[in-house]
Amino acid sequence: MTNPNPIRGKMNPTTEAQIRWTTSDLELLPESSNRYEIIDGELFVTKALHWGHQRATVRLANVLDTWSLETNLGETVQAPGVIFSDADNVIPDVVWISRERLDLYLDNAGHLTAAPELIVEVLSAGAANERRDREAKLKLYSARGVQEYWILDWQQQQVEVYRRQQAALSLAATLFAADQLSSPLLPGFDCAVARLFL
Repeated sequence: MTNPNPIRGKMNPTTEAQIRWTTSDLELLPESSNRYEIIDGELFVTKALHWGHQRATVRLANVLDTWSLETNLGETVQAPGVIFSDADNVIPDVVWISRERLDLYLDNAGHLTAAPELIVEVLSAGAANERRDREAKLKLYSARGVQEYWILDWQQQQVEVYRRQQAALSLAATLFAADQLSSPLLPGFDCAVARLFL
């Protein structure tokens, strides 16, 4: 994602009270092509994504969706709404969720209300983007029970794989273009990392 603009706005410059955004606040925002996410009550606004970011997202989603259709074990979706709570409402780049969890946690509005097994974020340039995905989202996904979290860096052509170990997501591997991406969550799934960045 590019250009997040966390609106940390104080109520006015002289007060220390920080605004805490909620899911219902998003309904009051004007229609826009921006992507709005809330992490721990903080609003992040993301503008149009870089072509390289979108290409990596599509490549990964296609490979993962093909595997999902062949195995019928779950579903792959790009940019779904995941509403963990009123203060944690995100739109990951790609998710994979098992059929069992999907049946339990898809609400009538078409949003997930609990963690999918796998979440993928594709990095965009900028320190704020990297901090959001490597720190804020890693912390959120770890606390909410995501089993694996992949961070694709299309500029460096690498994938960081975080897996749940002792109740927290920990870096399990950093994969480069010559490596293969697989997962114990996804039996038989195997993809050349280089394929994601062509």
